[in-house]
Amino acid sequence: MTEPRRDDPSARLEAAFTRIWKTRMEGLPFLNERLRVEAVGFRPWQGEWLGALVTPWFVNLVLMPGEGEWTALRAGGERILAMPAGRFRFVAGHDDELGEYHACSLFSPAQAFTDHETARAVAAASLEALFDAGNDEKGRALEADPPAPVSKRDFLRGKFPGAPDVDRR
Repeated sequence: MTEPRRDDPSARLEAAFTRIWKTRMEGLPFLNERLRVEAVGFRPWQGEWLGALVTPWFVNLVLMPGEGEWTALRAGGERILAMPAGRFRFVAGHDDELGEYHACSLFSPAQAFTDHETARAVAAASLEALFDAGNDEKGRALEADPPAPVSKRDFLRGKFPGAPDVDRR
């Protein structure tokens, strides 16, 4: 297991998720080929690194270890992060090169974006909006019913809420 690094994780995130894109994700139907992998706006925040990550399959907020104490979770474990704009759910992931990271999904899949520049601008604006207390919805997003579970098989076949209705014959 890789020891956590405390420097700006942008380059490591871009390298790891580009590798994932070009290997495990290659050819999957939900990829948006107009997007590429880019770490956006990473900055130290409360002892951790907070930023956004754009990929051809999602746009997420991402937390990585920083100089402070890291809240370690098992893969798939959840953590609620209080920000000026409200409370947000982050889910733990793990990559052999990156180690543990926590992600909050903004767009998944990322099919709605017509170009990378728009996805990047939305990621940057979403990140900035976290720090605006005027955006606080008093945790209402956490009170909503969670989305219905989707099996891994249906996900890989593109059968999930929001997926385009395509005849796959």
